[in-house]
Amino acid sequence: MVGAGVFTAWATGAVAAEAGANAARTFTMQPIGRVEKQGQTTLIRIFDDYVDGLLGLEEWSHVNVFYWFDKNDTPPQRRILRVHPRGDRQNPLTGVFACRAPVRPNLIALSVCRIVSIQGGRITVDDLDAFDQTPVLDLKPFIPPDAPQAGVRVPEWARRGRPGGP
Repeated sequence: MVGAGVFTAWATGAVAAEAGANAARTFTMQPIGRVEKQGQTTLIRIFDDYVDGLLGLEEWSHVNVFYWFDKNDTPPQRRILRVHPRGDRQNPLTGVFACRAPVRPNLIALSVCRIVSIQGGRITVDDLDAFDQTPVLDLKPFIPPDAPQAGVRVPEWARRGRPGGP
């Protein structure tokens, strides 16, 4: 697989020693593909070894895309546990597990994307909040009953629109 990297999904080295018993296990992930941004078009290019796994995905309208925040993959970035959500200092200081910040101990990201088309190992999606060449870890079909239909609660800062978008 050309361009495939290996990502350690749990503490290693000095971070592992600091974490103690909780760092006894490590997980290694290999990307199944990469994000490709071409103008206004967003593609997910699946590596040849994994194209057979796309069988049946064309029957779904949306897909959960799991990817790696590789631009933030440094030991200092992984130790950040509190941020101002959306990089807006007007938002309260919040733990990374209570927001969708790209800095966190395990840099796994998740976006739900509408599938525009699938051609071979190329999936065109309507949008994906990822950089060009971002490693894709996994795909799973979005199943509406999995999303809560009632009783969803969000903090006030999350109800406000993002700067430059919803």
